[in-house]
Amino acid sequence: MSLIFSKMQKHIDGFKSLTANKNVLDVNDVAQVFIPLANGMSTAVELKVNVGDRVKVGSLIGHRNDFFYVPIFSSVSGTVVAIEKRTHGAGQIDHVVVENDFKFEQAELDTINYETASREELVEFVKNKGIVGCGGAGFPTYVKYQKPEGINKVIINAVECEPFITADYKEIEDNVRYLMTGVLAMQKMAEAKEVVIAIKTGKKLVTDIMNKALPNASVSVVEVPDAYPMGWERTLIRHLEKKEYENIPSEIGLIVNNSTTAISLGMAMETGMPIVNKFVTVSGDALKDPVNVNVLVGTPVSKLLEITKLNRDEVVLINGGPMMGNSMETDEFVITPNTNAITVMAEVVTEAISCLRCGSCSDHCPAGLQPVRIMEAYKSQDWDEVRKLRADKCIECGLCSYVCPSKIEVSNQVILAKRTIASLDKNRR
Repeated sequence: MSLIFSKMQKHIDGFKSLTANKNVLDVNDVAQVFIPLANGMSTAVELKVNVGDRVKVGSLIGHRNDFFYVPIFSSVSGTVVAIEKRTHGAGQIDHVVVENDFKFEQAELDTINYETASREELVEFVKNKGIVGCGGAGFPTYVKYQKPEGINKVIINAVECEPFITADYKEIEDNVRYLMTGVLAMQKMAEAKEVVIAIKTGKKLVTDIMNKALPNASVSVVEVPDAYPMGWERTLIRHLEKKEYENIPSEIGLIVNNSTTAISLGMAMETGMPIVNKFVTVSGDALKDPVNVNVLVGTPVSKLLEITKLNRDEVVLINGGPMMGNSMETDEFVITPNTNAITVMAEVVTEAISCLRCGSCSDHCPAGLQPVRIMEAYKSQDWDEVRKLRADKCIECGLCSYVCPSKIEVSNQVILAKRTIASLDKNRR
């Protein structure tokens, strides 16, 4: 499909006013936290504590031990009372259960000054603090900065394009100093000439706050259209740079990081603290009191639903935003370092009709795919055709289902096709 004649994005009603103007609620009164032994979807983790051990805020719990190193930390002080399996996005996985003593004693934590530290020391600091992508994927941040050759620009993604979510905006309002510290460290690690902070047009308060805090002329704030999925790095780069790339942005001299990731880095450098708290939007049309919370990593979502309260019985609970999040069957999963939202929507049953062949799903697909053709190939189990149509490039944004006038769940079928191919190809090796 031609990228020139395709929309590849769409304005979506944001419903952000539900939480944008409310104060952030601190939630740290949980008796126990449940720290998942996972980084993103990887559960290859080496445990570093035993039942009965005493830990502090920032104590090492374990670390990812496959081809990436990502340490995992306790968010409270107290005693490890169990290792138990609980629901997680990666399935039923082990969680370290820490009984909170409410003293919040901190482990000995090292800090770093980006101005005096070398580039290599900064990268190692990022690695050892477990800084990961906070926008949803949880990708280890240090990996992006290991090879700075050819990088000329860092793009900080503060777009927050999904409906309902305002956590990034609120964190920028509260922590703009940490944002700028993190930005300058990222610029040094990348050896980049400039940094661009991208934010959706119309967010005057947050934009003004950032503009007033800019540290020097090499860092700027740029407004981008209010369209979905402008927060996806390929769409964002397409708009800002008018460029395409095959696999990762570094191929064209760019590194992209979420604004919350930059804030987490800035905070870690100044205080020594890894990611043990998260700003999370808890919103949706099935909640009585949507809110942004500053919550301990490892807090069960059930605790947040007690605060926000359901306004109906039949709901869909989503880990993430309504477009790209995952529906969950229980509210006992927990907040992780890459959680940015919990969305609770009224359950709506719509009846699909036959495909109208309108092409709207293809016109709007930000990855330039033909979703309905992938869906048909999946249904007929034509795996060669699924591969040919590049189902592997689907970013699971849900836009094809959103724009479908026939109300077909195209996105679900494409995602299943993508995962089936991945599984078949893995078994071939």
